[in-house]
Amino acid sequence: MPELIKGKTSKPEPEVSSAGQVVDFVRRQIEAGRLRPGARLPAERDLAEEIGVSRPSLRSGLQTLQALGVIQSKQGSGTFIADGPPRLGGAPLSFLAALHGFTRDEMFEARRVLELGAASLAAERATQERITALADEVAAMFASLDDPQEFLIHDVQFHKAVATASGNPVLATLIDTISGLVYETRKLTVERAHDLKESAEMHRRIYRAIKAGDAARARDEMGTHLALARQAQATEEELRTNRRANSANRV
Repeated sequence: MPELIKGKTSKPEPEVSSAGQVVDFVRRQIEAGRLRPGARLPAERDLAEEIGVSRPSLRSGLQTLQALGVIQSKQGSGTFIADGPPRLGGAPLSFLAALHGFTRDEMFEARRVLELGAASLAAERATQERITALADEVAAMFASLDDPQEFLIHDVQFHKAVATASGNPVLATLIDTISGLVYETRKLTVERAHDLKESAEMHRRIYRAIKAGDAARARDEMGTHLALARQAQATEEELRTNRRANSANRV
């Protein structure tokens, strides 16, 4: 497998954008052909030193890349560039949402149209490999109930895995795009989530319906989950807004 070509990067940007530096560094390595699908990233200490960021900032950038499906962590083996084409070009999806005025309700409506169909198809078509991938993400969600940011990564990856299991690459690509937008938006509020265990349980019910090959139940479970997720995110955003307003009033 091709490994990262060593060599110091230019002087880093200010620390405020250090997590973004990690994403940009990996993007440039991919564009230059130095990182290809299956390539292993250096150890955290070496990579942080090479990019010129702190290890906490490195982890934050790697979390974003993992949620986008660009990298994948293999316990005991390291972190690798995921197989398949990474989607790092263009402006962040959150910027596009702001530019075009996407609302939360419009995003959830689009998710509902796409993901209910994907869940139904996954129940009909999922291979054993895809079912195992879903089980792994559910297990990871239960294992990260005390770490909202890590939980969110596996939440997003679960929905991508359902889309992949549908067997329709067009549908999978559309859901992948929306999942990226969900991550960019939710990572700002997920720390205020109070229902992660309930969310993990709903994902497990979707998984079980797909595993059982029950298309109608998979569709219904996905619909129930998205409706509750919509309410939960609205509550998180309200809490975040109120907290910022209270902070401003104390100044």
